Amino acid sequence: MLVCSGDEDRSTQGTRRRALARALGAHGDVIVDLRELAFTDTSLLLDLAMLSNRLRRRGRLLRLQGAQPAIMAMIEQVGLDRLPGVRVVPSTAFV
Repeated sequence: MLVCSGDEDRSTQGTRRRALARALGAHGDVIVDLRELAFTDTSLLLDLAMLSNRLRRRGRLLRLQGAQPAIMAMIEQVGLDRLPGVRVVPSTAFV
């Protein structure tokens, strides 16, 4: 499981690269908990898209869960939720 919290943008990209690389070694689906993510730019979403592509080639899914409304709107705007191998669980499922 990956947990994204606070603000994620290009300045934090180097920090998250290690976590994303470790996620590639997962033996099952990778869950990304977005409940505590307050802000992101498209750099995080691009990183997640690349991760999902690599996981899908290995028969695994990327599951995004708990995104706040503004983050969910951005996910939908860039089309991350429509990529094969990506599943989105809305934040309302965690109430």
